[in-house]
Formats: sequence, structure tokens, C-alpha cells
Amino acid sequence: MKHMAVASMTIAVVMLLMSVAPALSGKTMVWPLQYDFYRSLCPKAEEGIRKTTWEIISQDPTMGAAFLKLFYEDCFNTYQSSFGCDASLLLEPEKSANKMIRGSDAVNKIKTAVEAICPGVISCADIIALAARDSTAISGGFSFPMPTGRRDALVSYPKDTFRTPDSYWTANMTIPSFARRGIDVDDLVVLSGAHSFGIAHCSSVDYRLIELEETALRMNASDADELNKLCPRAAPSGDITDMGAAFNMNRVTDPNVLSNQFYSNVLIGRVLFVSDQTLMNLNETAAKVALYAANPLTWMGRFATALVRLGVLQVLTGTQGEVRKVCNATNH
Repeated sequence: MKHMAVASMTIAVVMLLMSVAPALSGKTMVWPLQYDFYRSLCPKAEEGIRKTTWEIISQDPTMGAAFLKLFYEDCFNTYQSSFGCDASLLLEPEKSANKMIRGSDAVNKIKTAVEAICPGVISCADIIALAARDSTAISGGFSFPMPTGRRDALVSYPKDTFRTPDSYWTANMTIPSFARRGIDVDDLVVLSGAHSFGIAHCSSVDYRLIELEETALRMNASDADELNKLCPRAAPSGDITDMGAAFNMNRVTDPNVLSNQFYSNVLIGRVLFVSDQTLMNLNETAAKVALYAANPLTWMGRFATALVRLGVLQVLTGTQGEVRKVCNATNH
């Protein structure tokens, strides 16, 4: 029954993708990728990735969100536009900017599986993208086609550079950051829906816990009480000392299901990040939050479209980069 549900949702989402296709051409985009890139090179590649991704998420349901987070972190880079969806962040997973990003070991597990099918053919960048697509199907119940043909970077990005906007940024700060990478306001709000599932850490919410006296940043009282116990602060500075503690992002419904529940949570003030709650501070983003809270199918279609758009940011193709033998090291 679950497979039938995913199939029906896939049809609905693909139809929505087709309906918004004209809008894609109206944005500044580069499309060096193609659908079914591995059809002749390795016909069983996507099946192998899907199977291993399913096995990983079945063992640890939180990995669905981790794969999507990894894809976002790989593609979106605030440092400079020369880094994008190229698996560069896997080269040095111990950098301070990468330590909170889960999934590198899981990507290597998928890589091992596909190397057994077609050695030296499937890039780590494409594995990240396809694992994100498959995580959407497994954890969210809807799927969509993801273009492939990415190559892997030969270098990582500069040491200790944080690639993505921080959780304590306000919506006014995140909008221009996304715009610099060609991601508009609607895609920002749509992609934020991924915060309906997965885990966060104390370091992501310390600012809201410290600034509780500010109405605009005030967290739901029960959430704040729970997180203050989980995330101890050192007196008198107020700095969070327990950086490693993890907790569910979704405090209302199943924390391992990707859905439009995020938007309902925003409306009732049950989200944890400043960047999420301040979506209600601007008329444009607040209207989109209300739209997606009331229209799950609309959100699914636009989420799929936004992921595809995200997945073409600064990709390497053709003879650029390489296809790594293992995902956490270059071939030379």
C-alpha cells in the first residue's frame, strides 16, 4: 500500500512539475545536467542508490532529513559561487563548519554499493542528489525526477568557511543571501519546509534561548523549558556549553516525516530557528507560509521543483572535476 501511495503522489507531483515548467525558464538558470544520465552508462545505478538509501533510512529514520540537509549544504555556499553541488564538503568532514553535517558515512556506503555495480561511473555529487530525492519519497511519500551528470570537485572549500545561512539569521538576512545564489523568496520558503523533520543541535537554538525577553524571538514556553534543560548555559556569559546535544526539529507531529507540517508549526509559533519563526515578520513570506500550510500538494510540487533548481547550482560536468573512487578523498 505504501508503494501505491508513493506512486500516486509521484504522479501528482510530476504533473505539478509540468505545470510550473514555464516558470523555470523564466528564472536565471543553467541546465548542464540531464535526466536519466546513467541510462546507458549504468542502467541499474539509480535503482542501486534507491535500494541502499532505503536500507539506511529503515535502520535510522533520521537519515532522511540528514540526506536532504547534506544535499542543501553541498549545493548552497555563501562563501563564493565557485563551489556548488560537487561533493566538495565530503572531502574534509572534520572541518568545524562540517562537523554538524551528518551523512558522509552513509554516502560512502551508497558509493560502495554502486561501485560494485558500475565501477568509476557514478559521482559522489550525483549520489548526494539522488539520495536526497529518494529520501523525499521514503520520508515524505512523494517522488520526482532528478537530473544527473554532476562531477566531483578536486578541492574542498576554504577551512572553517560556513557554507549556508545560520539558524539565528532573520528572514530579512536570509532572503538576500539566497538571492545571491539565484534562489528567490518562494524557493526559500518552500525549502524551509524540510524543517518539518530531522534533528537540530543546541548550537542552533542558543540565540533564541538567550534572547527570550525579545517578543519577536520568544520561543514556545514548553519548548523553551525542555531545551533549556537539554542545552545548559554557562553562567554568567550565557554561552551554550553542550554543543553536541540533539533533539527533534518537529515538536508537534512525527519528527521523521517530511510534510507541510512545518508551515502549521510556524503559524502557531512551534519552530525553533530564528530564521523560521521570522518568516511571519514579512508580509510576502507570511502569505506563503499560510499558502503551504493549507495546500500540501502545492507545497510538494514546488518543493520538488526547488530541489531540482538547487541541484544545478555551480555543478561540474563533462571533463570538469572527476568521479571519485571514494567520496571522502580525491583520486590523486
